[in-house]
Amino acid sequence: MSGILLYALTSLLYAALGWHFWRTRWSAGAQAEAGEVAPGIASWERLAILGPFALHSYLLYASLVAQAELHFGFSQALSVTLWLTVLIYWLESMVYDMKGMQALVLPLAAACALLPVFFPGPEIPTYTHTFAFRIHLLVAMLAYSLFTIAALHATLMTLLERRLHAGTLAGPLASLPPLMTLETLLFRIIALGFVLLSLTLVSGFIFSEEVFGQAARFNHKTVFGVISWIIFAALLVGRYGWGWRGRTALRWTLAGFAALLLAYVGSMFVLQVILGKV
Repeated sequence: MSGILLYALTSLLYAALGWHFWRTRWSAGAQAEAGEVAPGIASWERLAILGPFALHSYLLYASLVAQAELHFGFSQALSVTLWLTVLIYWLESMVYDMKGMQALVLPLAAACALLPVFFPGPEIPTYTHTFAFRIHLLVAMLAYSLFTIAALHATLMTLLERRLHAGTLAGPLASLPPLMTLETLLFRIIALGFVLLSLTLVSGFIFSEEVFGQAARFNHKTVFGVISWIIFAALLVGRYGWGWRGRTALRWTLAGFAALLLAYVGSMFVLQVILGKV
């Protein structure tokens, strides 16, 4: 089967599962009766997710590891990020009853898994074959993934809070853990993501010559990365020092994620697609 067909099949399977979770957990039909609780993730659903995830894993391996030349741009960054997001949510579903999030994550994975077909990205210089760069890239993508999950959690918590205030909590939202539980989970994800982001920035500055083949320099990517680090550092200090929570915490989370997105994915999108420079 050709590479393009594998990409299309992966995206189609993700989309089909996303539609399934949307129809059974989030659609108006699933919330027709007030107080109705959506079913948890069945064993067959958990196994079904492994199908497109395995294909996605193979495609990433074939394009980012097995290839002699490494092509990496905003599309690959998004694809890797959503691959890790699917993996973490799949593992998380064994501990927390978070089936409502599958309807959000899987459609995003369907779109991002297909992006490298349309935007293959620029060829990266030969220094990317070094062990240091591969470790740097892996840590960076793990950080992106965790903050993607944090942003999705923040979005869901905002919706849940509004529904609670309106007194109309039904369907999948009614079966989610309490806001306090979601908030605790959110800050655990942010704390781990912050550690990985710190390692990414430190490795980029200290080992820039070995990792990137040039001395460290401040550009748009570095500036947005540092801004994101400052935002998340302030959020964690505010949380554990002054007890920040609720809307304040959610706004800082989304602001930090937006800055992190602009640090690489946004800047590469502008350069590759809008300006056509790489």
